[in-house]
Amino acid sequence: MTLDEAKNFIRNCAGQMNSRYGRTVFDEWAVVSLAENKARVLVYYGPRNDDFLKNFVKDLGALRAELLGGRYGDGDFEFSRHGAGTGFESFMVMGPGAYLICNNTAESMESITKNPRWLSAQVPFAELSDKMRADPLIVSGDTQFFKKPL
Repeated sequence: MTLDEAKNFIRNCAGQMNSRYGRTVFDEWAVVSLAENKARVLVYYGPRNDDFLKNFVKDLGALRAELLGGRYGDGDFEFSRHGAGTGFESFMVMGPGAYLICNNTAESMESITKNPRWLSAQVPFAELSDKMRADPLIVSGDTQFFKKPL
């Protein structure tokens, strides 16, 4: 899968999740590359354009061990029940060294999951996971890295 294809799938997923939930689930979506032990933002949509990468390590918080542990394959994901504020709520493996980071900068995952609509809102996320598993994102060495809205 190309980065442009992934952006379209993510945009569609976010719209469906928000529609099913009745409001914004994640206001921050980012595709990052951690290849060569360098965090690079490939795509960013959210309210913290300049601060996202600067605070990346701190905001990984409870998800850090899981994301860096290497136990997850393409399409696998994890949620943090304790992510709050800028602390990330979720990640999904998009391909070798590439991850989707999802966050709600105003609510915690614990708060989000209390809404009964959360069950329905998870369906598009699971479908995105299936797409990543079937056709992972490939980030080539000559890819331009940039910050821009989905």
